[in-house]
Amino acid sequence: MKLWQKDSSSVNDLIEKFTVGRDKEFDILLAWYDVQGSIAHVKMLKEVGLMSAEDADAAVKGLEVICDEIEKGKFVIEEGMEDVHSQVEYLLTQRIGEAGKQIHSGRSRNDQVAVDLKLYLRAEVLAVKEEVKALFDLLITQSEKFKNVLLPGYTHLQIAMPSSFGLWFGAYAESLTDDMELLAAAYHVANKNPLGSGAGYGSSFPLNRTLTTQLLQFGSLNYNSVYAQMSRGKTEKMVATGISAVAATLSKLAMDACLYINQNFGFISFPSELTTGSSIMPHKKNPDVFELIRAKCNRIQATPNELTLLINNLPSGYHRDLQLTKEILFPALEELKACIQMTILMLSNISVTENILDDEKYRYLFSVEAVNEFVNKGVSFRDAYRRVGNDIENGNFHYDYKKQLHHTHEGSLGNLCNDGIREQMNKVLAKFK
Repeated sequence: MKLWQKDSSSVNDLIEKFTVGRDKEFDILLAWYDVQGSIAHVKMLKEVGLMSAEDADAAVKGLEVICDEIEKGKFVIEEGMEDVHSQVEYLLTQRIGEAGKQIHSGRSRNDQVAVDLKLYLRAEVLAVKEEVKALFDLLITQSEKFKNVLLPGYTHLQIAMPSSFGLWFGAYAESLTDDMELLAAAYHVANKNPLGSGAGYGSSFPLNRTLTTQLLQFGSLNYNSVYAQMSRGKTEKMVATGISAVAATLSKLAMDACLYINQNFGFISFPSELTTGSSIMPHKKNPDVFELIRAKCNRIQATPNELTLLINNLPSGYHRDLQLTKEILFPALEELKACIQMTILMLSNISVTENILDDEKYRYLFSVEAVNEFVNKGVSFRDAYRRVGNDIENGNFHYDYKKQLHHTHEGSLGNLCNDGIREQMNKVLAKFK
């Protein structure tokens, strides 16, 4: 029996298989949150008099047992059950009797799955936040550790100006602070309670939605019942946008690492056990981890677009199309967490090459330094630029590129401002409440 069936008539097997799709696979991830939502709903039904204290207490105890089974990995969605909601209600009714049939009063599967998703996505965003914070801390640590090791800077993949590993690591740390702004916005969207909106038009029962909001520790309500349903899909897209920003930063970092480990660059290296070899070329140490991080994170960046195409032309109200958001977003969340963890593993074991810029091929990195030296002596910038440019064209550029660099402005080689970047991150993290 399905929750929506009115008699014992069966559903065509092909129709059932098609409409259920991969729901059970992803519903297992929602099971704990589904039970939490039901516990809050039952406590509210008791408070407003729609369930007796005896029945409500029995239902809560029964749901807590199911929750414990989920935590221990003993919960399954049985054959013949349409979804997690059906399974939980079936188990509860089998164990406590008729009281189990009352827990759906004033509730639709529409708002039930909506609250499950909000609870799940809120928890997942917080999990991503913790992973990003760990990576951020490592990047700042490595920036400070290697701040005096110089590195060639590039524009258009051409040698440009002197940089440093301090600048390189710190740049990605600051990039994550902006990414977390988007993730914090997604968190606030996910942290609103849709429970009590029913099928999308509220209920004639005197539900206390403020109480369930408090019990589930949501920041606020999705007040309008129609909008509570409209937030399906939109919430997923907001979360996808947040994680896609983090993925973009990781992808760029991974691309840098693939270049820098290349023998023609030779800026960084990793222990052999963190790279892979070739079946035919014994000298190879391939950056497969970073290549896969790059690929996976590029795919994650497509997630908001895929969700847009799924929900873009839907009118208000619930539509079965929204079922598919889970199979788009849930794997992307898991992939991102894995990519962050692997990035942390790799960067924790990185070795950087010292004295890279001593190689004469990098002498033109210092052309701007030569121009600035003339300017400091009273030559106009344009005349200085022309003089140094002509020397380079004529092969007469002999600037002492091994001398100490003196960059002092905020965010430069000699003034990384990592404390300021850390302060920015702390301000963003404070938004996750």
